[in-house]
Amino acid sequence: MRKDFGKNTWMYPLPVLIIGTYDEDGKPNAMNAAWGGIYDTNQVMLCLSAAHKTAKNINLRKAFTVSFATASHVAACDYVGLASGNNTPDKMEKAGFTTERSQFVDAPVINELPMALECTLNHINEDGIIVGDIVNVSADESILGENGKIDPEKLQPIAFDPVNNGYLVLGRRVGNAFSDGKALK
Repeated sequence: MRKDFGKNTWMYPLPVLIIGTYDEDGKPNAMNAAWGGIYDTNQVMLCLSAAHKTAKNINLRKAFTVSFATASHVAACDYVGLASGNNTPDKMEKAGFTTERSQFVDAPVINELPMALECTLNHINEDGIIVGDIVNVSADESILGENGKIDPEKLQPIAFDPVNNGYLVLGRRVGNAFSDGKALK
């Protein structure tokens, strides 16, 4: 038996993305965005209102970073989604975030979040969706596994739970992509 909930914006998982930009004065800004993901090969998409400081900064600088919110920084990541860069100029400091300039794009990398996609603006489509080209993926060595690749259990990325307004930690491996299904052939 199923229960119907009607029309809702519910999808699992929704990654919690922290978008980093510089404003016209070179001041770093970040916002929490749950509506985003892969657009195409080596491209990301973000659904941001044009009124967001971040959207204005992306349009101005033609670059941004996408960091993955982590379990250890839930409060700070939530805060940068609650406070607007339009009227809270010190929100990065209040969140406890520090940044360094990306070596690849004109955008900040948030030091406390160990994985980031460094992107240039490709275009903004007719629906206002921001499409960026991934120029580089950077990861702190603390989240690398023995194979030298990103270990999701060490990263501990969080996802937004839109049904219960919560955050869930991801990371436990439950199968092998492009492999487990072969047993059914």
